[in-house]
Amino acid sequence: MNDISDGIGGTAMGGSHSRAAGPQPNAGDGHFHETTCLNCGTQLVGSHCHECGQEAHLHRTVGAFLHDMMHGVLHLDGKIWRTLPMLVLKPGHLTREYIDGKRRSHVSPIALFLFSVFAMFAVFSMVGLSVPTDLRNGTAEGDVPVSIEDAEAELEAARARLATLEEGSEDYAIAATRVENLETARNVLQGFSGEQTARFNLGGTGIAQIDKGLTKWRENPSLMIYKLQSSGYKFSWLLIPLSLPFMWLMFFWKPQFGMYDHSVFVTYSIAFMSLLFIVASLLAVAGAPGWIVTTLCTAVPVLHIYKQLRYGYLLTRAGALVRTSAALVFVSLVLILFLSILFLLGIWG
Repeated sequence: MNDISDGIGGTAMGGSHSRAAGPQPNAGDGHFHETTCLNCGTQLVGSHCHECGQEAHLHRTVGAFLHDMMHGVLHLDGKIWRTLPMLVLKPGHLTREYIDGKRRSHVSPIALFLFSVFAMFAVFSMVGLSVPTDLRNGTAEGDVPVSIEDAEAELEAARARLATLEEGSEDYAIAATRVENLETARNVLQGFSGEQTARFNLGGTGIAQIDKGLTKWRENPSLMIYKLQSSGYKFSWLLIPLSLPFMWLMFFWKPQFGMYDHSVFVTYSIAFMSLLFIVASLLAVAGAPGWIVTTLCTAVPVLHIYKQLRYGYLLTRAGALVRTSAALVFVSLVLILFLSILFLLGIWG
């Protein structure tokens, strides 16, 4: 809301100054032709007002409006076309340049992070890669029951349906597979007894608050999975603070690298991984060979982390390789912590 209100205020102020000082804008070509700043009235020298910083040459076109809208929503501008190639090809140099103070040339890590995460969840939703939320506790044709009673009832119904079908038909084969799956599920459930069965049915941790939440998961899994998806987007920023302690562990004896350096590294890295998963998901939907998608999701992240560590922290090859191995372990731990937090949020939400 601050950006919107500032924009409205700036527009009104600019309009009042333009009427009070200097000629009117030429509406014919959509450009302002002024000798004084339309924002503060200062005499213009150069491409920007030296008093308030506003551009001297302004556009009054639909294209300019759309550019301002995209910049206001995503906080991105032409710098994205300089930042993205470096993020992909020279992530360590990008990280080091930003840390060393070269800010005007690159999109900030947090702006790129917000853009990439927003884009990733949007693309996942469009291509249908989100987790299904229409689970119904074993009541649908393909669901697996979670109690012996449910398994027995569904198995009896499946056998009755199988008996009505013509042997050798496609429907018969599907129904027969369903019966086999239900028999397997029943046998597995029968392998549990007493306390074990209670725990399998999501209700025996002994912690009242958690047991209450697990009961909610069983009664309405669709709602709970929807909460997980929503929380994953809203709380994705937690990946940054969760990663910082592990980054500190890799460099705590090097005082020249502080938490700020680690924050820039982690934020740019997560932004790249989000964009990489967007590309991989689009290629998968487009029918690209599986080995290409697999390589993008496995080998490329490892290589990217190595290059970003080596040049971002000015490491030797050996030092970068050792820390890349450690980083892969730390990434797994961070993801486990993040998913655990989302799970708890779903229970207590």
